[in-house]
Amino acid sequence: MGEEKIQIIQGDITKLEVDAIVNAANNSLLGGGGVDAAIHRVAGPELLEECRELHGCLTGEAKITKGYNLPVRYVIHTVGPVWHGGARGESEKLKSCYQSCFALSEVHKITTIAFPAISTGVYGYPIEEATQVAVKEAMNFLQKNSLMEKIIFVCFGEPVYQCYLETLKSFSHEEP
Repeated sequence: MGEEKIQIIQGDITKLEVDAIVNAANNSLLGGGGVDAAIHRVAGPELLEECRELHGCLTGEAKITKGYNLPVRYVIHTVGPVWHGGARGESEKLKSCYQSCFALSEVHKITTIAFPAISTGVYGYPIEEATQVAVKEAMNFLQKNSLMEKIIFVCFGEPVYQCYLETLKSFSHEEP
């Protein structure tokens, strides 16, 4: 249920024309590496100025800004957990990232949203575990929210893309 509203693509999240993209940010919200750097670069200096006014973000939470030069209305910044082996609440914090992003999407009446693979880059979260959390939280949200038309997971690289496809397929074959 809901998997028809979930799309997995390989590409550049900064080029998508959706209501909102999610930024895998650091606690400062002032830019970093990977997708964070790409989003700030394309959005322009106004994004950094608005982020300064937000005074950072706690791990597992999310904050929203305008999209500026991006082809989106909003950027939702969330701070994923750094992987320390799984015994420090990483799974709960990653779930909270998705839940916080979806909560903001409801408040701002967002109908299309794109996510990167949160915490799987330099934060070291194993991709298989991260995709399980991402897809499960997306499907849970779609069961409760009829406004959301499309959730897109944007993958950087073929291995991440294949992992998301396999995860979505495994959820599609589960019995309710």
